[in-house]
Amino acid sequence: MSDDSFSTPPKGGPRIGFFGLLGHGNLGNDGSLEAFLAYLAKSYPDAEIDFLCSGPEVVEERYGLPATRMNWNRDEYNTASSPRLVALKGIGKLVDFFWTASWVRRHDVVVVPGMGVLEGGLPLRWWGFPYSLLLLTASGRLVGTKVALVSVGANTSGRRMTRRVFTLAARLAYYRSYRDQLSKDAMRTTGLGNVDDPVYPDLAFSLPIPAVRSATPAGEPTTVGVGVMTYRGTDDDRDRAEEVFDEYVAKMTRFVHWLVDHGHRVRLLTGDHEDELVSAAILADVREKRPELDPSWVVEDPPKSLDDLMEQMAALDTVVATRFHNVVCALMLSKPTVSIGYAAKNDVLMADMGLAEFCQNIRSLDVDRLISQYTALESRRDVVGPAMDERNAVNRSRLEDQYDVLSSKVFPKPADTLEGRS
Repeated sequence: MSDDSFSTPPKGGPRIGFFGLLGHGNLGNDGSLEAFLAYLAKSYPDAEIDFLCSGPEVVEERYGLPATRMNWNRDEYNTASSPRLVALKGIGKLVDFFWTASWVRRHDVVVVPGMGVLEGGLPLRWWGFPYSLLLLTASGRLVGTKVALVSVGANTSGRRMTRRVFTLAARLAYYRSYRDQLSKDAMRTTGLGNVDDPVYPDLAFSLPIPAVRSATPAGEPTTVGVGVMTYRGTDDDRDRAEEVFDEYVAKMTRFVHWLVDHGHRVRLLTGDHEDELVSAAILADVREKRPELDPSWVVEDPPKSLDDLMEQMAALDTVVATRFHNVVCALMLSKPTVSIGYAAKNDVLMADMGLAEFCQNIRSLDVDRLISQYTALESRRDVVGPAMDERNAVNRSRLEDQYDVLSSKVFPKPADTLEGRS
């Protein structure tokens, strides 16, 4: 998507802010944002847009729009290694309330565009991002700004305080929608009265689709995309995080060796800058143990955006991926896909696309079964592709419906915007 489409618009339109872990290296988060920005460019070309996010420098450079860091304390997400840094973190939690409220009050609407903002499965402390999200929605209620959680992901955290903070944050939002029924059900179990909250697809399903290459001719080596993730388990695995990481890398490396040994080319895929640790480790292992293998048979080229990732995937025959938005992108392109999920959201997404039997959980990943799943999927390529095409059309249509709802119920009419500034 061209950055020119996000240049600063003329003044006078609705004041719209975006909040989240944006510009932080997670391609899925940034892709959800870009999908929403495309909707605004079409429906509200005069909107005044800015950000409160984790990577303001990256966001400003990429979109040419003003951005503010999410937390007053610049070291908020670094480990405090001294009494001074601990004290600064404590002070920062108090200052962040005024920091966030001051930013929120300057907007008509603040949008949290997709992302798993209500998920507590991966290592997470309630006083980190969950607290920041609570400050956002509480500030919206306090100053009269509408805060919209749009097609967000959720699950039921095993930690009571994290669960309570997420529930209160969601309750204070003006608008809520979920990217799957699983997310809505998870929030209901926490006590959130969300019976009227709608469910729509992940925002990424409304992104432009690159031209997809036709399948590799029979007899030619196919190219498999292997999407990897820097996975170190959940909060319960903090004491053995490196062991979890090493086990996952070893299994994915074994699978890549099997692919090349059976005549398949491999492109290693990432979805976050941290994932390059895994792709580099796998590539180094292949180079060491298969010195005779042409280097072009296993390659990595870390994408800089979700657009880049989809361009890479467009030339693939099959995808085996871990990160949620790696799976989303593969399905958007109607690529036969195997999911190695770290949360139930992967399974729900795959089932929705008719691929429920091609899932595994990362914690119990079985390479022999993965090989069998991949082989079975390859034999059904001509069947699963057209079925995914149909489902993708439905997803795009449903997201257009949600954008219409937002235009009618959340975003201010031009007269309201002008009146508020008179």
